Amino acid sequence: MADEVVLLDTWASMFGMRVRIALAEKGVNYEYKEEDLRNKSPLLLQMNPIHQKIPVLVHNGKPICESSIIVQYIDEVWSDKSPILPSDPYQRAQARFWVDYIDKMVYDTWRKYWLSEGEEHERWKKEFISIFKQLEEALGDKPFYGGDTFGFLDLGLIPFYSWFYTFETYGNFKMEAECPKLMSWAKRCMQRETVSNTLPDEKKVYAHVVGMKKALESK
Repeated sequence: MADEVVLLDTWASMFGMRVRIALAEKGVNYEYKEEDLRNKSPLLLQMNPIHQKIPVLVHNGKPICESSIIVQYIDEVWSDKSPILPSDPYQRAQARFWVDYIDKMVYDTWRKYWLSEGEEHERWKKEFISIFKQLEEALGDKPFYGGDTFGFLDLGLIPFYSWFYTFETYGNFKMEAECPKLMSWAKRCMQRETVSNTLPDEKKVYAHVVGMKKALESK
């Protein structure tokens, strides 16, 4: 009997993109269900009652939540193709550390800088750029974070590339000027079909974010 795989997600979510890339890397067929986060489906509330967030992977009726955990699950379950996590325990621990750093730092700092104004906006923008400079330093001169191969940390960070135009537009800066090595890395990642076929158009993301801000301001 074939596995039943369902992904509850929303198209612009960088966290959901991680899962979609991982499933594509493994060649897993799945049913995609787009969620409206302002009107969450009964299925999402049932499958993730604790956080009520996307993405949620439902595998044979059992939910797995939190994007980095889902990607690790995918790597373990479909282990016969395209390994995602490093085989070396130390490298695996390091990759997990940096994905955890991304999860704790990037989105929350972006939200503060997006919703702030004046001096506070500039302060959060500087903090935001410094996070990416730190990630660029961790990359060093390697083609990918996993060395010569695309892996867990690459997969954890590359979805944010589709948001770079939005980050730059709201902050009036250029990622190319601030983090040139990181941009070169992103372009290498985009040469992979699993990545380029998953990431949405940057202008579409920007329009989505503008709409979100207008909705927040009208409340």
